[in-house]
Amino acid sequence: MKKTTVKYFTAAWLFFTTQLILPAAAQTVSDKDATPATKALYQNLHTLRSKGYLFGHQDDLAYGVNWRYEKDRSDVKDVCGDYPGIYGWDLGGLEKNTGDNNIDGVPFKKMRQFIIDGYKRGGVITLSWHFNNPKTGGNAWDTTKGTVASVLPGGENHQLFKDWLDKAAAFILSLKGENKELVPVLFRPFHELTGNWFWWCRNNCSAAQFKILWRFTYYYLTQVKQCHNLVFVYNTSGDFKSSEEFLEYYPGDDMVDMISFDTYQYNDPAKDNWFITNTQNLLNIVDSAAAQTGKLTAIAETGYEAIPYASWWTDVLQKIIGTHTISYVLVWRNHGYNEWTKRMHYYAPYQGHVSENDFIKFYNDERTLFEKDAAKEKLYQQH
Repeated sequence: MKKTTVKYFTAAWLFFTTQLILPAAAQTVSDKDATPATKALYQNLHTLRSKGYLFGHQDDLAYGVNWRYEKDRSDVKDVCGDYPGIYGWDLGGLEKNTGDNNIDGVPFKKMRQFIIDGYKRGGVITLSWHFNNPKTGGNAWDTTKGTVASVLPGGENHQLFKDWLDKAAAFILSLKGENKELVPVLFRPFHELTGNWFWWCRNNCSAAQFKILWRFTYYYLTQVKQCHNLVFVYNTSGDFKSSEEFLEYYPGDDMVDMISFDTYQYNDPAKDNWFITNTQNLLNIVDSAAAQTGKLTAIAETGYEAIPYASWWTDVLQKIIGTHTISYVLVWRNHGYNEWTKRMHYYAPYQGHVSENDFIKFYNDERTLFEKDAAKEKLYQQH
C-alpha cells in the first residue's frame, strides 16, 4: 500500500472517531453550511414543539388501500380533508444499477415529484434508506458479520459504499422547489440501529464502528457532495432501557440534529395497556437524552397494523404522546393486501375504516399538526 494511501486512511480514521468538536448549539442545525430553508426548518421545529407535533405517514401520496398513483390522493386526506404534516419516503433500491423503483415499488421519478409537491404545500419531508448489504449483495435484512467493517475507510467495500452515497446525493440534490432551492429533508440513515435485523444494527458492529460509519456518511454527504439540505435524525428501535443505552451508539452532537425511535403495537389494547406504558417510558428516556444533547425528538415510526381497535388514535397514540414535546410521529405505509403475509398491511385509516371517526377526533385536536397547520407556520422561512 502506498504511503499516501496509508496517510489518507490514518487521517480519515482520526477524523471519524474524534469527539472533540463542540456540541452544536440548541436550535442550530449541525451543518454550518446548511441552506437558509434548512436552517429555518430546524429552528422552526424547535418553536413548533410548544404548539404540538406533526403527524406523518409513509408513502402517503403514492398509494393507499386499493389504489395506486391517483393524482392528489391520500388515504389520510380522504378521511380528514387534509394531508399529513410530514411525509415519509425511502431510498432503498437507489443503490442498485437498475434502481428505477424504490423498495416499495415506487418509481424514483414519481417519488421526487411527490416530495416536491409536499414541500410546495408546506409539508415536511423525511427519508430513510433500506439499502442492500454491500458485502454480499443481499437485502437490508442480510446481517452477514463484518459488513459494517467492510464499508469503513480502508474496508474492501468502502468504494462501493461511496458509490451508493453518490447516488443518494444525486437524488437529494435533485429535490428543488420553484426557485431552484433545495428541499430540506429530515434524513434518517441506519434506522433502528439498536435492533438485530439490519446489516448496520448493533449486533453486527461495535459502537465505535457505528460512529465511524455515521460520521463518514455525514461528512461525505455534506462536505464532499455538498448536500446542505439535510437534518440528520438518529433513530433506534424501541428496545432501550436507559438513556445510556439509547445513546451508546450516538455519533456525537456535532453530527446529529434529532433523536428518535421506532415502535409498533402488536398486542390488543383492549386487553392490556403494555404498549402505552412501555412507549411512555421510552419517551421519558428520550426526553432525558434530549436534555443532555439539546436535540429535537420524534417517534419516527409507529402504528398498529390494520388498526382493528376503533379508538386507537385517541385512546392509545394520543395518550402515549401526552404532553411530551416531540416534533413528529409517523405511521407506516398503507400497502393494502400483502401477498407475502396473506393479510392487510396498512397503518392509517381510509374511508369506511373502523377507526375513521376516531382519526377525525385525533385530527381536530389542537396539538396534532397536519399539512394545513404546517403551511400556516411557514416552516421554511426565518421568523
